[in-house]
Amino acid sequence: GGPRPRPGQEVSVKALGALEDGSLVERDPRLTFVPGHGDVVQALELGVPTMELGEICLFLAAPSYGYGRLGRQRRCARREPDVPPEAPLLFEVTLLEVRDDPDPQRLPPAARLRLGAQKRERGNFHFARGDFTAALRSYRLALRALDGTGAAPDGPQEEEELREQRVKCLNNCAAAELRLERPEAALASCEAALRLSPDNGKALLRRGKV
Repeated sequence: GGPRPRPGQEVSVKALGALEDGSLVERDPRLTFVPGHGDVVQALELGVPTMELGEICLFLAAPSYGYGRLGRQRRCARREPDVPPEAPLLFEVTLLEVRDDPDPQRLPPAARLRLGAQKRERGNFHFARGDFTAALRSYRLALRALDGTGAAPDGPQEEEELREQRVKCLNNCAAAELRLERPEAALASCEAALRLSPDNGKALLRRGKV
């Protein structure tokens, strides 16, 4: 077989996921992620690093390694069907590619904005499920992308977008840190948000809670 993914490497997989009755709830011809970043369900986070390049594996995931006690609610017609609460899932996964993870800080601003939004959305997913540690990790990964040192923003609008996204992520960090009872870290996140946006209501409110 081929090589297995090393820690920190980016992988691309073909993933199919089904409920016990056989109905398909996941169908992704090319899902790309870095194991350990919390961007996919635990079954894939833990299972894919054990695979060799080109290998096809079946993973039977208990609910806690899938969508857990909340399940997954469909937001719009184009998304996959709902996953009921406490539903086990069967995944068929093909490991298509393994490569070194590009440094997000060196990406162009538009790509950093896109990556930052993806990581922040994943943080919100974890936060809604009460996994504040995973949420905080996603928000910090979002900030790492947004704080990049690559090409300069393409004009004031892009610069403002980067600033707004940073403020949102810092506020999200503070919310997670408060839930984790880390008041000093929450205060630091609020102060960082206020340096970027001195009148930001959420940051002022959370700073008052510390």
